[in-house]
Amino acid sequence: MKLLVCVKRVVDFNVKIRVKPDGSSVELSNVKMSMNPFDEIAVEEAVRLKEQGKASEIVAVSIGPQQAGETLRTALAMGADRGILVKTDAVVEPLAVAKLLKGMVEQEKPDLVILGKQAIDDDSNQTGQMLAGLLGWPQGTFASRVNLNEGALEVTREVDGGLQTVGLRLPAIVTTDLRLNEPRYASLPNIMKAKKKPLDETSPEALGVDVSPRLKVLKTAEPGGRKAGVKVASVAELVSKLKTEAGVL
Repeated sequence: MKLLVCVKRVVDFNVKIRVKPDGSSVELSNVKMSMNPFDEIAVEEAVRLKEQGKASEIVAVSIGPQQAGETLRTALAMGADRGILVKTDAVVEPLAVAKLLKGMVEQEKPDLVILGKQAIDDDSNQTGQMLAGLLGWPQGTFASRVNLNEGALEVTREVDGGLQTVGLRLPAIVTTDLRLNEPRYASLPNIMKAKKKPLDETSPEALGVDVSPRLKVLKTAEPGGRKAGVKVASVAELVSKLKTEAGVL
C-alpha cells in the first residue's frame, strides 16, 4: 500500500507574527519557518502505519518555493521514503493546491492520502475536502483515530457533539486533528539518511494547473489590543454595562 502525505512550509508556530508596515501581508523575511504542525501529525501517522506493516511506501509532497525542500527533508527524516516538490514562488490558494495534489495522485496512484486538517498560516481548512471532491474519493476529516484493516479504513472524527466514527473504502482522504498522535523528533542519524533519499521536483505547468490567485488581500492588520477591565459595585451595574456599553444583552 502506498501513502501520499502532504506537507506545507509555514511560519514556525513559536514565532510572533508581525504585519508589514504597508499592511499588505505578514513579514516573512528572516523569520523561522517549519512544517505545519497538523502536517507533522499526518507524517507521523503515515510512518506508524508503515511500522505496523500496513503500508509499503510513503511519498511526501509539498507545494512552494525551493526552500520547501527543507520541509520535505524533515518529512524524510521522520520516515517518509521519498519526496516531491511542486516548485512555485506564487501564493497558492486551497483550490489550486487541491488541483495540484490531484495531479500528483494521478501520477503516484496512492491508496491513501493523509494531510493536516488546516495550515496555521491561512487556517482555510479546505484542501482535503476539495481534493476528495475533485477525486470523487471518500473522506475522513478531523481524524483523532485511524484504524486500517485489509483495505477498509475506520476514522474517528472530532465533531461539535463529541466523536463520530466513519468507515471508508480505499482509496480515501484523511485529514488529521491534534489528538491523533504525538509527532516524533527526527534523530540525527535519520536526518543524515534523509539527505540521501530521493527528492524530485516538478511544476504547476507540468501538472497542467493554473495557480493564479482568485482572491485579493485588501489589507492585513494586527488584532486590537485588549482593553482594561473595570470593577462594578453590583449585579445591577454589571447588567447595565453589558446592555449599554458592551451591547451583548
